[in-house]
Amino acid sequence: MPPLLLLCLLWSFLQSCWAESALITKLQHGEVKEQNGVQETQHEKVVMVSGEGMIHSPGFPHTYPRSTVIVWRLVAADEVSRIQLTFDHRFGLEDPEDGVCKYDYVEVEEPSEGMVLGRWCGSQDVPDSQMSKGNQVRIRFVSDEYFPSDPGFCIHYSLLQQKPETPAVMPMPPALQNMESLGEAVAGFGTVEELLKYLEPDRWQLDLEELYKPTWQVLGKSFFHQKKARGVVDLNLLREEVRLYSCTPRNVSVSLREELKRTDAIYWPSCLLVKRCGGNCACCSHRCYDCHCTPTRVAKKYHEVLMLKIRPGGRGPQKSLTDVPLEHHEECSCVCKNDSD
Repeated sequence: MPPLLLLCLLWSFLQSCWAESALITKLQHGEVKEQNGVQETQHEKVVMVSGEGMIHSPGFPHTYPRSTVIVWRLVAADEVSRIQLTFDHRFGLEDPEDGVCKYDYVEVEEPSEGMVLGRWCGSQDVPDSQMSKGNQVRIRFVSDEYFPSDPGFCIHYSLLQQKPETPAVMPMPPALQNMESLGEAVAGFGTVEELLKYLEPDRWQLDLEELYKPTWQVLGKSFFHQKKARGVVDLNLLREEVRLYSCTPRNVSVSLREELKRTDAIYWPSCLLVKRCGGNCACCSHRCYDCHCTPTRVAKKYHEVLMLKIRPGGRGPQKSLTDVPLEHHEECSCVCKNDSD
């Protein structure tokens, strides 16, 4: 090999090493300064977010330069605010290698947790929108010394104000409410413990023990409805499947007070699931123009619930577990209205 060619190859190799060393030094040793209470380094630009704006690769929407590292840190002044990032549809960086963005890429990171939300390159898909978990987000753009692409990237940012949590407003004491108001208050509780704490704050644990204490009486006739396993369907059963599943018993929520027509009591839970006929009857009959999904077998089943009854004299409501009978549809059929007349 001629000495001149050998010297040229050695010089090219040394230049690439110096460039890589300078890039690492630039990332690791930046002069730190303070801006609005946020530390900013020489290679990291702090952007205070108070509304909408954008950041983009140099030269966007044209080819970006080689050997570039730019870091932006977007900071919302309000700690409860979040920053929304939306990528412009014009997006194109150097393609990944084996599915990994190694050379030219844009990266979004959570500074508080040090967690990378995503790294993107190539030009096949536009990255999805991102939202910060805190009031800061860091965006890093890196390009190596080979194969710059276009158009680069552009990210639009905006501020999302988080609504402060409003303290829960407790309803009036039970003794001061009428039946309707108490019923609305009772329906809003998620657990029986919360409900009993509201009804009797000083003795709710005793009430809970009393509710579930066994007595000499026969305990509730509550049932557990098990779902039948569905068999394998073949082509010969397609018509039968349509008949079965077009008009079938299905879960429906019902209000206990409306279902039982009781105005003197409040139930918790206030609604329960029952099986009722539902679905369409499009294939009922070509001679029928008014076809209805109708129950053909009905069963009465019992559910154990908490019943409250208001007592006179300003005392708290009477509490007891009780069985309520509800109608369940076990079989349904499409019936022509003319046939049922």
